[in-house]
Amino acid sequence: MNAMLKMSQLIDGLNERIGRNLMWLVLAAVVISAVNAMVRKAFDTSSNAFLEIQWYLFAGFVLLGSAYTMLRQGHVKIDVILGHFSKRTQILVECFGIVCFLMPFVFKVITLVWPLVARAYDSGEMSQNAGGLIRWPVYALVPVGFALLGLQGLSELVKRLAFLTGAGPDPTHPVKTKTAEEELAEEIKKHQVAPEVINRVEDSLDMHRDQTRNGSAK
Repeated sequence: MNAMLKMSQLIDGLNERIGRNLMWLVLAAVVISAVNAMVRKAFDTSSNAFLEIQWYLFAGFVLLGSAYTMLRQGHVKIDVILGHFSKRTQILVECFGIVCFLMPFVFKVITLVWPLVARAYDSGEMSQNAGGLIRWPVYALVPVGFALLGLQGLSELVKRLAFLTGAGPDPTHPVKTKTAEEELAEEIKKHQVAPEVINRVEDSLDMHRDQTRNGSAK
């Protein structure tokens, strides 16, 4: 069990680093979107490449960040049902879900998508839109993202087995961390990004907080 827990810690560390670095994809998408809008308004011109790279960045953020979300216990759970059972029963149900649903699903998706990635790479498949981007990199995000999700599922399974055997703490408690917006704002300030970019991110953060408070009030 100790060896399995060490493996779990390595997987957690990998997805933690990936998840924290993915915030830069959000900033890149915002900057590209803003530049594209300004160029279109000022010069009445645009490029499909600008539009597609935003989709690629969003796909990368979602697919590569799914494992980080699982690490942070951010995925939706059926707590309204499981909450009526003991903690041990809840953990057993989650172990069953990981083994019987998550892992087969991850395996099936990877085996189905990988041939498409290989074929797109060999053929140099391009977007059908004029001036669009090459397709295989965004296709490759699917198996890579699901592989990371499968690894994190394995890590979560190990932590739950450790809890059941008394060798580890309760793994279902969400880790209290700063929001993605707060972490992004701090990283931008740390790297001395232009003040106007910092102001835009801080405005977005304030808006997110207001929406959160309004949602809670409702």
